Amino acid sequence: MLKGIIILILFLPPVVVQAQQTNKRDSLLHLLVHAKEDTSKVHTLLRLAKYYEANNQDSALYYLEKSKDLSALLQFVWGLFSYYQQKSIVSFTKGDYGRAMDENNRALILARQLKDSSLVIMMLNHIGIVYGLQQNYKEQLDYALQVKNVVEAINDSSRLSGAYHNLANCYNNLTQYRKAVDYALLSIRIYTEYKKRNDYINRVYATLAQNYEGLQMPDSALYYYDKAIHESVRLSDKYAEASIYGFISDLYANLGRFSEMLKVSEKSLALARVLQSREMEANALRSVADANFFNGNNVIARKDINEALEIAIQDTLVEVLLNSYGVLASIAARDADYTTFVRANKKTDSIHEVLLNNQLIKSTAELEKKYETEKKDDQLKLQQAQLQRKSILNYILIGSAIISLLISLLAYRTYKQKQRLQQQRISELEKDKLLVAVDSMLKGQEEERSRLAKDLHDGLGGLLSGVKFSLINMKDNLIITPENMIVFERSLDMIDTSIRELRRVAHNMMPEMLTKFGLDEALKEYCNSINTTKLLTVKYQSLGMETRLETSIEIIIYRIVQELLNNTMKHATATEAFVQLIREDNRLNVVVEDNGKGFDASPGRTNRGAGLINVRSRVDYLKGQLAIHAEPGKGTLVNIEFNLSI
Repeated sequence: MLKGIIILILFLPPVVVQAQQTNKRDSLLHLLVHAKEDTSKVHTLLRLAKYYEANNQDSALYYLEKSKDLSALLQFVWGLFSYYQQKSIVSFTKGDYGRAMDENNRALILARQLKDSSLVIMMLNHIGIVYGLQQNYKEQLDYALQVKNVVEAINDSSRLSGAYHNLANCYNNLTQYRKAVDYALLSIRIYTEYKKRNDYINRVYATLAQNYEGLQMPDSALYYYDKAIHESVRLSDKYAEASIYGFISDLYANLGRFSEMLKVSEKSLALARVLQSREMEANALRSVADANFFNGNNVIARKDINEALEIAIQDTLVEVLLNSYGVLASIAARDADYTTFVRANKKTDSIHEVLLNNQLIKSTAELEKKYETEKKDDQLKLQQAQLQRKSILNYILIGSAIISLLISLLAYRTYKQKQRLQQQRISELEKDKLLVAVDSMLKGQEEERSRLAKDLHDGLGGLLSGVKFSLINMKDNLIITPENMIVFERSLDMIDTSIRELRRVAHNMMPEMLTKFGLDEALKEYCNSINTTKLLTVKYQSLGMETRLETSIEIIIYRIVQELLNNTMKHATATEAFVQLIREDNRLNVVVEDNGKGFDASPGRTNRGAGLINVRSRVDYLKGQLAIHAEPGKGTLVNIEFNLSI
């Protein structure tokens, strides 16, 4: 069983998914902001999804769903194909083979609709790989044959070698060694006669050798193992070389050629140590110990098998443990070390028992399921027979009972429904009451801000300006010493500074740009004002903000962005920030991102600051959705989405 798994993983030709990422995230976001609702925007969304695929699958899925919606709207078949193909990779990475299979099948339908043979071959290979990993070898073979048929139909000789090798692997999994040999030879023939490129020709030779071994043809197996080793050295494929030496070692053991077995086992061990593969090293040590035992070198054999056992115990390698304890038992028996012999046999029996129990549990579960199904069928038949023998009176009684039960259930259901409606009405009233309170609070805050801003600007600002004007008039009519003149000039400067600071405070409390020109211009001016302070570089982007929103909504969104940027300047130790507003019909998306020190955004830890509490309350008031993505040392991204139609 272990050897079959090695063949599947080691020698299955890889599927290449072409995905080039030529632009960084900022460039892609910039393209997205200015993109029209056409196929170029679909390409940008798919590239963004590919960018996030390895490090943020939630973001990858977000952009994939956006690409799907736009592709469906445009009836862009290639965009829909790419959506399902990329999403299947995300599902496959998560280990959700069922979902990956469904998405691969949808992508295959679209690939055929596009009449693109390369895309069809890609998806057929994807589906076959998933079936192989599920050990559903018959279905894997079916899709491998479909790949062969497509490749032969389009006469693509460059793909034939890989397609035939894939078929050889499938037939090997099904233990149909003769067919596997035929297809492996075809793969090699295309490589040698037509000079078609095959970067895995060493693995094709190894597959062929394994199938000759299955056919009990050791000479042919050794011949092709030798060619596989030669090609592995040429290609610098050390992993394949080490595995192939291990296969040759097992073959020599079966042939009784123990001195040769020792040489190739030692080569496999040396390569395993270079590759730093502990499982491969443990298997190789077991082979070396076995070979030394057969060659009469018990001392060395015991040392090697103990080392193999040490690795297998540390890494819980069950197959290696089983085989190694068997070798140790043989060594101990020859040394008349009966204590070790008994202990090793007990270990072997225990492992066998564990494996057998696991198999029994699996078989028992299947039998129990089958038994329960049959039992239910028998019970159903018995009940049907009893029902047929019942008298008319019993039918009447049962009918009456059912009617009574239905009446009771209907009455109970009506009662519970009334209860739910009443509770729902109470909840809605409480929610409306809370919304009225929040609305009053926010309006009161903004009205008070507006009043204070006006009082500061018109009242205190006017007074300070009057004082300055009076002092300037006095300056021309007074005789002042040079020292006092310096103090006088400094006082005028301080009054100027106070006037500017007062105007800044009044502007922050109720920006004039916000009331006159709207949210977009107000945020643009606010970001520019931060840039002038040199404390933080803020990049601002907007799309679809030509039409103004309701004044109350603009004020709340302005306060949200203002609060988030204030948090960035106070706490994030950031040098750059990015603010983005995108409006699509009745949906508004707000993004604020920085390159600061970040924080722990796990549940229960993001509500500690008063600033974030204010942001959440304002988002909840507009019935928006708030998502915070942050990690210590990796910056912070806040994504808010509003439905303006609610």
